Amino acid sequence: MTGTIPAGARDLDSLTTWDADWKGLRVAVTGIGLSGFSVADTLIELGARVVVVDGSDSAENRAKADTLSIVGAVDVLLGAEHATRIPLIDGSQPDLVVTSPGWTPQQPLLRAAKDAGIPVWGDVELAWRVRIREGRPTAEWLTITGTNGKTTTVSLVESMLLAAGLRAVAAGNIGTPILDAIRDPQGYDFIAVELSSFQLHWTGSISPLASVCLNVAEDHVDWHGGFDQYTADKAKIYANTKVACVYNAEQPATERMVEEADVIEGCRAIGFTTSTPAVSMLGVVDDLLVDRAFIEQRKDSAVELAAIKDLGELVPRHLVANALAAAAMVRAAGVEPAAIRAGIRNYQPTEHRIQLVSSRDGILWINDSKATNPHAAAASLSAFHSVIWIAGGLSKGVNYDQLVQTHAQRLKAVVLIGTDSSDLIGSLRRHAPDVPLIEVAPGETEDVTLADDSTLAPLGERVMESAVRESARLAGDGDTVLMAPAAASMDQFSSYAHRGKAFIEAVQVIVEGQAKTAKEF
Repeated sequence: MTGTIPAGARDLDSLTTWDADWKGLRVAVTGIGLSGFSVADTLIELGARVVVVDGSDSAENRAKADTLSIVGAVDVLLGAEHATRIPLIDGSQPDLVVTSPGWTPQQPLLRAAKDAGIPVWGDVELAWRVRIREGRPTAEWLTITGTNGKTTTVSLVESMLLAAGLRAVAAGNIGTPILDAIRDPQGYDFIAVELSSFQLHWTGSISPLASVCLNVAEDHVDWHGGFDQYTADKAKIYANTKVACVYNAEQPATERMVEEADVIEGCRAIGFTTSTPAVSMLGVVDDLLVDRAFIEQRKDSAVELAAIKDLGELVPRHLVANALAAAAMVRAAGVEPAAIRAGIRNYQPTEHRIQLVSSRDGILWINDSKATNPHAAAASLSAFHSVIWIAGGLSKGVNYDQLVQTHAQRLKAVVLIGTDSSDLIGSLRRHAPDVPLIEVAPGETEDVTLADDSTLAPLGERVMESAVRESARLAGDGDTVLMAPAAASMDQFSSYAHRGKAFIEAVQVIVEGQAKTAKEF
């Protein structure tokens, strides 16, 4: 019957440690990617009866399936037909479904599980429930979400913790599956957990030491079914926080999330701002990052944490905000100011996030392929003045009007990539009608080769090379060529990293290569 608990289903409330009775639990795992594989491997080790389902019957997935079968999976079902129904395990329905974050709540198998009353967890929920293990230290969690800046902030948190001499790791959406961190034989003092809205959707019992939502803007509305649902899932980051709910004082929506959160008694609300901080905030004074929250004399003084210049040569405003958020998180964990400064100085910026690729003839070439939505692109655009903007791709159902309207005066020209950038084109024509617009359509690119001169470049690389050539033609002294697409990459590239690499390679060939030739003559 719809909405009822399946007959004979196991009680899951007692499954809150590694050493609980997981043996014989029937679990369907959806997805066999990084997180799905780690979920299945963990559950098999715990003694559960596991069936894995993935809609793609690829060679890579078959290899993973072979490995899981060897270690004890009951079955691995690959192919689109298996993703539409709940699999039976030993002749019965599962007690539990653990899903990979890419699977939407409206996916047929997950919808069927909900209708049948079968609980659905994500890998993060499972990791929280098995984090306590006899004979090993139990790490405190510092959880980070936001529309943009998550990876930078979680990496800074990790760097600061390590500088303090603590055993720490960044995990979750950043690339290292959270269950891999949980299963580390030595264990950790702290885990900095990057959480996407997809992962947060499937959580229910996490209780972190400190938490932060860096910002919230329109993104992934197609997955969540609307902006309100997306925001509600982001707000789950604050639930059950023990010490500090960190919010962006420059974005009231994140403060409202904290005000409405059900937290552990004694938890404090801590703001961060790129301006002068009020009491119980971190902020900026005279180009210094300062703390007015975690000191005794916070009513009339602040403690210096680091200088803005410690963040590097190119320091956009949002990077300062991310560093302050990270500092607030680790201050909640007891980290001293000296370790925060050292952590900032030790931090290695991630690729594809406002990455300087070339500076030649007075022109900056910036790779911000990780700007996959308007909010991220806005942060990039605000850092520069005269911009040739390479943009476009999968829009994910967002609106570009505010982005274009706010930054139209910065745009010298726009070079469009992507198979369908009609939404962005519409916004540009409405709010920046005088800005030259160059569309690089897939069918209009020439057959070109890139760095090794040996292989015909795939479509994405060809499109990007054409975009860089057009940008080089338009750019002059004092301009910035900014590749910040404000859209996802999967229409022409395998990932944002692939898109960023294509831009870097094209700049190296067209910009650096041309300069080298000119010097030789």
